[in-house]
Amino acid sequence: MRAKTPKAVVTFATTSDAMAMEAAARTHGIPGRLIPVPSEIDAGCGLSWSAEASEREELLAAIAQHNIAHQGIYEVSMY
Repeated sequence: MRAKTPKAVVTFATTSDAMAMEAAARTHGIPGRLIPVPSEIDAGCGLSWSAEASEREELLAAIAQHNIAHQGIYEVSMY
């Protein structure tokens, strides 16, 4: 049985914002991937960005550096 691990989850107001995050991640090596928004979180868009919780500071810095619009950043235990 797999164990849940803490993840940093970034939510977005629009799908366009989520896609901008994915494009920036590819170009600049930002850790993580797009996932459906976990049920514990309410967001304007159905997509979110997930990365290991240990990469939260790197993720925050990249979001600020590349002016990526986001709605919130949460820590969620996920498989």
